Amino acid sequence: MSQSQKLPAHVALHKVPLGLFASLKAARNNLLDILPYIAVKQPMVSGKTGLRWHMVMEPGAIRQMLLENLDNYPKSDATKNLLRPAIGESMFVAEGAEWRWQRRAAAPVFSHRNVMALAPVMTAAVEDCCARITEAGPQAVNLMDEMVRTTFDVIADVTFSGEGSMDAQSVHQAIDGYIAEAGKISLLDMIGAPDWIPRPGRLMSGSAVKDMRKVANEAIEARRARGPRDIPDLLDLLLEGVDPETKRRMKTSELRDNLLTFIVAGHETTALTLSWALYLCAFDPKVQAKARAEAQGVLQGRGASGEDVANLPYVRSIIDEALRLYPPAGIVSRTALAADTLCGREIKPGDTVMIPIYALHRNELLWDDPDAFKPERFADRKTIDRYAYLPFGDGPRICIGASFAIQEAVIILATLLSRFEFTPVQGREPEPVMILTVRPEGGVWLNAKPI
Repeated sequence: MSQSQKLPAHVALHKVPLGLFASLKAARNNLLDILPYIAVKQPMVSGKTGLRWHMVMEPGAIRQMLLENLDNYPKSDATKNLLRPAIGESMFVAEGAEWRWQRRAAAPVFSHRNVMALAPVMTAAVEDCCARITEAGPQAVNLMDEMVRTTFDVIADVTFSGEGSMDAQSVHQAIDGYIAEAGKISLLDMIGAPDWIPRPGRLMSGSAVKDMRKVANEAIEARRARGPRDIPDLLDLLLEGVDPETKRRMKTSELRDNLLTFIVAGHETTALTLSWALYLCAFDPKVQAKARAEAQGVLQGRGASGEDVANLPYVRSIIDEALRLYPPAGIVSRTALAADTLCGREIKPGDTVMIPIYALHRNELLWDDPDAFKPERFADRKTIDRYAYLPFGDGPRICIGASFAIQEAVIILATLLSRFEFTPVQGREPEPVMILTVRPEGGVWLNAKPI
């Protein structure tokens, strides 16, 4: 890469070690700021900031954590304490046997057949999005707002089939409000204070979450009493789900917690991926033109469908590269239960072991020109180490909705690129900021010119 080559928006990782209070300040403003520069140059970094911690960027060690020794590395207490008030004991938070039976019961919900059956909802949502952009006229558009609305339209429809039994928008706003207040790391988390000591932000946001959970409970009971629809949606499929081993079904509280997890994760992460993908396409007009040619050749003026996804490999590669450069979950954290060894280093019980996915995806030992935007990296996915690229995690706990998210992202991006030319708005470049997810601070402002 030449010295003059411009790189897309990225975080300048710190080269001087941060102390406890500097780490806390960084974590509350942008979790990516806690990542040291050496995390993109080495396989592992360790330190102590109140608690002993390690950052792992070596695929073999990550495989050990996520697959071979999975039960020794449950989600960190800080992560579970942060999320539990909003999504309870859903499969995202649950561990061990409790997680396993929920995962088995919910797995059929996201089968290929069911995901393909939901594709028309995705197509309809992006058609509405195209109409809104066209109607707005030749002006700058915040595509982040548009992607949030579009993906939320999808998840609301596939979850509740457009019924009014639950105000899904209110549910999202309640959870978003909770994350804004409670999602920031506190000093108590950094020093390893006991879980029973209240975190002020989580107390401040409790009433909205309580109301949201109540509304979700009522919607589930109403659907249970009425029975499934002719074409089942996600709620119907969850209600019908049964663990094939224990024959256990989810009770209302378990259905609620998983449903709320799907509502938030099912649109937040996809909206972020699409926002960053559109920014990157505007950043590199040649990539955008190549993707547009592919999309127009396949779609011939119509909106993309589920069947089209397999015929849009370059659009898919843009999604993959956006997920590499801006993974929604930029850092995942685990707590070691027992002694172990990773990359030749001692792991003690109670140590915090992080997989900084943002740094993993930009590690110079694993990627060529890691900060550059190169969708062609994914032309042959077999050349990429499975544990060097983790936008959805991996192992038994890989994101259950990954295929849903990829299908939705390709449908929406291909349709948009086939109908609009996107160019940057001067002075409005987004900044990657992570609280719980890696968001484009300031939005993604682009000019959208109809073609």
